Amino acid sequence: MNAIYLRSSVRQFSEEPVGIEGIEKLMRAAMAAPSAANQQPWEFYIARDETTRRALAASSPYAAPAKLAPCVIVACQRTEGLRAPQDAAYDMSAAVENILIEAAHLGLGAVWLAVAPEKDRMAAVSVALGSPKGLEPFALVAVGHPEHKPDPKGPTRYDETRVHWI
Repeated sequence: MNAIYLRSSVRQFSEEPVGIEGIEKLMRAAMAAPSAANQQPWEFYIARDETTRRALAASSPYAAPAKLAPCVIVACQRTEGLRAPQDAAYDMSAAVENILIEAAHLGLGAVWLAVAPEKDRMAAVSVALGSPKGLEPFALVAVGHPEHKPDPKGPTRYDETRVHWI
């Protein structure tokens, strides 16, 4: 469970690329997430070229780390063929969180950059990806080797006043 406590939002990255093997491990972790009715609504785009990363960074006023990271994972949600479409955002959130935890485990830095449900951001990301049919952008995850050692949150966020025993 230490990877959970190592996770931190990293927004500055070195120029060192993220290897294919590391990216595949992140994708395996994402797809190991729980999913309502096992619908697995996810599709992922891996943006490593500068032009796409810059377009993704411009999709939101908060997405600047996408320009700085050597890799941006774009988590998209399928819009068709889902058994529990009302729960797809939960599935997507679990997948993104798994990416963040696995990145920490691998010694990588990552940050979740929100896209959905903001329609303008979703449209801009969709254009940057070439407007894939049947998919809605959900989130960006900027990934890379941290420029500085992250400050892990650790168990220090634990607040016993928020735990209610019945």
